[in-house]
Amino acid sequence: MTVNGCSIKNLVAGCKRSDIYSKEQMYRSFYGYIMGIMIRYLAKQNDAEELVNDCFIRIFENIRSFENNSEEEGYRKAFKGWMATIASRMAIDHLRRDKKSLITDELEKVDYLLETTPVQNSMEINEILALLEMLPQTHRLVFNLYEIEGFSHDQIGKILHIPASSSRVFLTRAKSRLRILYEQRFNVAL
Repeated sequence: MTVNGCSIKNLVAGCKRSDIYSKEQMYRSFYGYIMGIMIRYLAKQNDAEELVNDCFIRIFENIRSFENNSEEEGYRKAFKGWMATIASRMAIDHLRRDKKSLITDELEKVDYLLETTPVQNSMEINEILALLEMLPQTHRLVFNLYEIEGFSHDQIGKILHIPASSSRVFLTRAKSRLRILYEQRFNVAL
């Protein structure tokens, strides 16, 4: 992948030299990618936009720490993963600052159906994001960290300062709630 004829490796190298043109191209090229990550975590568009800008500041401040010796495709994937980690951690930090206690829902018994639901193949990303936004904040966070970011329950527990067993419960509830929301939205009967 090239950005205006410049490889990602060269773009990163330019950013490491504090080249303004490279930083501008980096921002333009990856703005949508970082915004997509922020929207998965934050319900408010304004908060997501503000955090994207803050995220790029952090990326540029720490870009010298990014090292990878892979070929172009591997390098691009590693760099995007590095940026995604920064973005998701910033979103979680924002949510922590926004609330005194991130975990606001209690772990009471909930009788959600644990059945499979047929999914339409034509679901658009906006429809999926709309369903995710309907989840309680903690459920959405755990779902994103586990299903999308690929963290283990132990890692999620450390990030959110909760037991790994609570992470499992929140994930189960998120999936169950998504199933119910999906059924309601698309009038799918089990």
